[in-house]
Amino acid sequence: QVETVQSGGGLVQPGDSLRLSCTVSGLTFRNYALGWFRQAPGEERKFVGAIRRSGLGTRYEDSVEGRFTISKDNAKNTGYLQMNNLKPEDTAVYYCALTQTVGFPISPTQYNYWGQGTQVTVST
Repeated sequence: QVETVQSGGGLVQPGDSLRLSCTVSGLTFRNYALGWFRQAPGEERKFVGAIRRSGLGTRYEDSVEGRFTISKDNAKNTGYLQMNNLKPEDTAVYYCALTQTVGFPISPTQYNYWGQGTQVTVST
């Protein structure tokens, strides 16, 4: 049984940093690419970024490029989303997801396993 557990998140002020974690069990983590998505109220779930199964090679959505960093520790079965210089428009529920699709799939439908989601709120 595959289990994907997220941690991190919370309420921060603009300019602050947060790190989200995504720990996976029940599958061979190194065989999966890791994606991060976010969903604001009333909006569709949107691609934030992804990292290749090897942990080498990333792709980011334009609005987070240079501020967010995705990493993947295959030895620990854990992926991370480091978020720096957070802005109010980054407020959303964030999800990690796993896929065996080659490349950097940006559609949620291309991902097989999902974390439970974690709230990130950026506000003064």
